[in-house]
Amino acid sequence: MKHLVHITAVVALALALADGRLWAQPVPAGKPRATGPAAAKAPAAKAVPAKAPAANAPAAPPPVNLSAAALAVPTSPYRRLAPGVFESVDLDQQTPDVVRKADITELLEKDPSFDRAKDVSFRQDIWVLQFRFKPIRMIWADIPGNEGRMQREQIWYMVYTVTNPGKVLHPVEDADKTYKVESVDKPIRFIPVFTLEVHDWLKDEAPGSAKVYSEKQVPVAVPAIRAREDKNRQFLSTVEMPNKEIAVGETLWGIVTWDNVDPRNVWFSVYVEGLTNAYRWKDDAAKYDDAVKGRARAPYRELYAKVLKLNFWRPGDEYSVKEAQVRCGVPGQPDYEWVWRRAFP
Repeated sequence: MKHLVHITAVVALALALADGRLWAQPVPAGKPRATGPAAAKAPAAKAVPAKAPAANAPAAPPPVNLSAAALAVPTSPYRRLAPGVFESVDLDQQTPDVVRKADITELLEKDPSFDRAKDVSFRQDIWVLQFRFKPIRMIWADIPGNEGRMQREQIWYMVYTVTNPGKVLHPVEDADKTYKVESVDKPIRFIPVFTLEVHDWLKDEAPGSAKVYSEKQVPVAVPAIRAREDKNRQFLSTVEMPNKEIAVGETLWGIVTWDNVDPRNVWFSVYVEGLTNAYRWKDDAAKYDDAVKGRARAPYRELYAKVLKLNFWRPGDEYSVKEAQVRCGVPGQPDYEWVWRRAFP
């Protein structure tokens, strides 16, 4: 009998759900709901005026834009970098380098009284490229060695970008023989030269104690570096970089590599040449006189190029060399600086 009562209750519940009575909203007592034709004749509800907000009430938040354009996530084929990953270098554009006065040593040697060869103005357009870089990183790679055998070596590398900001400094001579500097925009060709110089123990080195490493192309390591940094981005080597002019506002990415770096180093510097075309020279009249008269063969003119010097500090030993040990900057020295480096001889 009890089972029959339960079955009857379940059937009644099913019929009520099918009829929709259990889903209907409750109707207040005394206010029957109008259905059917009578619903059309029901009077409309009176509108209740909205209350004015209080004087000190907070402003209503703006409506949320839920359009597809607002919710779209910007997509890029390149890897997104966290802020601070790249170190930026301030541009170095000094107006005195645009116009420089110097004597013409060759003419004064023939005639010391030739005034037109004294304090001659040498003009030059000066450009500077914007340089950004990641601190030195390291990766292991199998390099072909002697007798064709592969040997595992630690490769030091640096990822960098160069951007042409435009605003090339151009000297213009006025009627009073003075010069003013104007800025012009034009494409620039970057011809890089990277040199890694290892110093000794945070002190002044004895002559010849510093070790200099020119960049070495390691093609077999490039795929591993690209896979680690960004497999979708094109990284140019120092050989490929000069093949393209950099338009104003354009940015190129590059990789520079070294191998067999002395693991005993504590601090080192990377010199970057080619970021600016600024140069100067210094003549030695006595050396020129000796060269003309055959008394000596030493060059009398020295050329200096402005290069970027990046300083790094690696507080570690020679037994465990890791990229996490590398720090930008050296205690007591700047992180980077623009220096004049002798280019010839």
